[in-house]
Amino acid sequence: MNILIVVESIDIDNSSGSKANVALINNLQKSGFKLKVYHYSRKELQLNNIECINIPEKRKSILFLLSRGERYIRYISNLHLNKYFEKFFGFSFTLLNDRNSIIRAIEKEKSFNPNWVLTLSQGGSFRPHHALLKIPKLHSKWIAYIHDPYPMHWYPKPYTWKESGFEKKEAFMMKIADKCTVTAFPSQLLMEWMGQHYKYYLEKGVVIPHQLQEATNFDTLTRDNRLDSNTFTLLHAGNLLQARKPHALVEGFLKFKKDNSGVAAMLLFIGPTEHYKTYLQEQSDNDASIQVEFDSKPFKDVLALQKAVDVNIILEAKANFSPFLPGKFPHCIQAEKPILILGPLKSEVRRLLGAKYPYWSPRDDSQRIASNIQELYNNWTEGNKHLIREDLKKYLSAKHLREVIDSLPRST
Repeated sequence: MNILIVVESIDIDNSSGSKANVALINNLQKSGFKLKVYHYSRKELQLNNIECINIPEKRKSILFLLSRGERYIRYISNLHLNKYFEKFFGFSFTLLNDRNSIIRAIEKEKSFNPNWVLTLSQGGSFRPHHALLKIPKLHSKWIAYIHDPYPMHWYPKPYTWKESGFEKKEAFMMKIADKCTVTAFPSQLLMEWMGQHYKYYLEKGVVIPHQLQEATNFDTLTRDNRLDSNTFTLLHAGNLLQARKPHALVEGFLKFKKDNSGVAAMLLFIGPTEHYKTYLQEQSDNDASIQVEFDSKPFKDVLALQKAVDVNIILEAKANFSPFLPGKFPHCIQAEKPILILGPLKSEVRRLLGAKYPYWSPRDDSQRIASNIQELYNNWTEGNKHLIREDLKKYLSAKHLREVIDSLPRST
């Protein structure tokens, strides 16, 4: 079976979305599908044993000139005209020109006859989806992968807000569900949530979770020299978005340390944290057992850290529920270390780990966080240092992915 993939980026150091996209592409290839990948990474990149085409930007167009003009005005005057343009057009001139660049590249494809066309995006752009909407001949083969809720007012609280041109963005998402043959989601709860906003997302929906890449050889990865086997280490890897407030986690860790005087323990934060940089730096300055690294690390180094530490942390927003499957979830399962979940009672992470999974707490409950850390530490000292979930490894595997694709309702 042939699958044509149109993807925003395959640069794994670009974002968590790119990492998830590449893992999915690699596992599709591992599953035995013949792939051809068109990507808008804006640089020459290749994946092993997969034909990858870097889509060039369309630079001779009125949209390109308008986008650069808007950018130049913003640079010299700090005047953000984009929000006014988006209110009228729905999307920025840059996005629309990128869409046209992708369309031009896909329409030139003559040698690859796909059974399915899979669009993968990241963030809030959905550029490949914009492009496929304009290519009706591919709609009967189109699997539209929806990685997060969109538009922003379709997000669950506390993230929800109305963007400029939100009515047109909403109409765009409805068109995707109308025109594609299959909608795909990384989580069951996300599929159900989007289906509440527009029924065809649920009626056409399948769950294709973020993928675990079984071939990773942790022994070849670089070990962080801050770690040693006698220090109980907890890691939060990834972007601390504004809604992912880390204060109760820090307080819970410090309470655990106070209750266990003399214990060698470390709480490590790796990744961008624009909103909490000052707070975390102050905490680190006051207590050396709290370590922070605000820059992004190469993906392979983060994988090594997740395997080397004793506990991986998934921190989510304070909310009634979370439909998100974090991109790092497969990495945590693959690392085979206990996961400390800080988030809503109802979430995709808890759904997968199970309602009886013990190491969960509301994000803002420092007392319960401290109790969970204490229990994790006690288990660690007794030699219970691993979380091995063969059921989740299978769920996140290439084998299960093949089963999902083979079960799709139509393949022409």
